[in-house]
Amino acid sequence: MEAILSRRSIRKFTKEPVSDEIVKELLKAAMSAPSAVNQQPWHFIVIRERQILDEIPKIQPYSQMLRDAPVAVVVCGDLNLEKAKGFWVQDCSAATQNILIAVQAKGLGAVWLGFYPREDRIKALQKLLDIPEHVIPFSVIPIGYSAEQKPPASRYNESRIHYDRW
Repeated sequence: MEAILSRRSIRKFTKEPVSDEIVKELLKAAMSAPSAVNQQPWHFIVIRERQILDEIPKIQPYSQMLRDAPVAVVVCGDLNLEKAKGFWVQDCSAATQNILIAVQAKGLGAVWLGFYPREDRIKALQKLLDIPEHVIPFSVIPIGYSAEQKPPASRYNESRIHYDRW
């Protein structure tokens, strides 16, 4: 609960590298996400190459923090692995959220950058990363040690809760 309730979107990172071991743990968390009919239609691209991290903000205007992030993970949905058509989006959302929570639990920071459903962003990222056409880049997650501190934000709202009926 601590990691969930204290998680915030972090957009400023220190220069400290994130170890391969931590990245592997984050990917294990991602692949532990629930998936429709257990289809697990995901692939993950770990990006450490500075030139690529610096290129992505030209595709997605709200991704400037990639220029400072030591690593990023691209969460992709593989349409060829779909057993339940259309549910890859929910599966990749759950995997993305698991990474964000695991990042928080590990004492790092991250932010969810949306690429899907923006066709222009999808095509440009597929081209940049040589992603096959049947694999859709869903999100990019810059990850690093936080260079900013944000207090937990309470988003609990009683007025959004309904019991038994609307």
